[in-house]
Amino acid sequence: MTTGKEATLHQRILSDIEGRIVSGDWPPGHRIPFELALAEQYDCSRMTVNKALTQLARAGLIERRKRSGSFVTQPQAQSAVLEIHDIKSEVQSLNLPYSHKIVRHARRKGRIEDARRLEFAGSVSALEVICVHYAGRRPFCLEDRVINLDAVPEAGQVDFDALPPGPWLLNQVPWSTAEHQIRAIAADSEAAASLDIAKGTACLVVERRTWSGLGPITHVRLTYPGDRHSLVARFAPSS
Repeated sequence: MTTGKEATLHQRILSDIEGRIVSGDWPPGHRIPFELALAEQYDCSRMTVNKALTQLARAGLIERRKRSGSFVTQPQAQSAVLEIHDIKSEVQSLNLPYSHKIVRHARRKGRIEDARRLEFAGSVSALEVICVHYAGRRPFCLEDRVINLDAVPEAGQVDFDALPPGPWLLNQVPWSTAEHQIRAIAADSEAAASLDIAKGTACLVVERRTWSGLGPITHVRLTYPGDRHSLVARFAPSS
């Protein structure tokens, strides 16, 4: 039978360990103190500690390895292939705090590369926005985006330090068509530096174009470290 004191200690152990994981104090791969050490720290039985660690393992926050101990897991987010998803929501689904940092914000005109990315036949005035999205203290995703300023001129006046371009566009610009392309790459020097991973690390890239009645709106390239993201599609047979 569990006493009130044991229940309180169980919840305290849960909250303390979860807090350290979510804050980033204990990053993925960090070894959790052994049960005996935690029992001594909280002045409780090993059974109470074991129950708390088991619950954390079921929640996917830690991995328990026989004869090795317990370790903080590498969280993996999921996004739907057929949806335009919000990176902030992906991060929050991992119970981690979200933030982003603008790396580049530049307005330009007439680049062939911008027209190619937007699939636009002529010259286009474009806004390039590159930012890194964070899950806790770790880089989660590198966003490389081109916005068609001829279709969305107001984007040129937006402070994307306050709100990243993805959710701003979804809230401001009605889109009619979207296209996703998904592929695997080896991280180049720029992606590796931005995501704090080794050059050549396997990454998942999601490229998306969206259109409205005014023409192409934006092209974005989202690069995720391969072990931190997965894609899900749900569909039904055609009638």
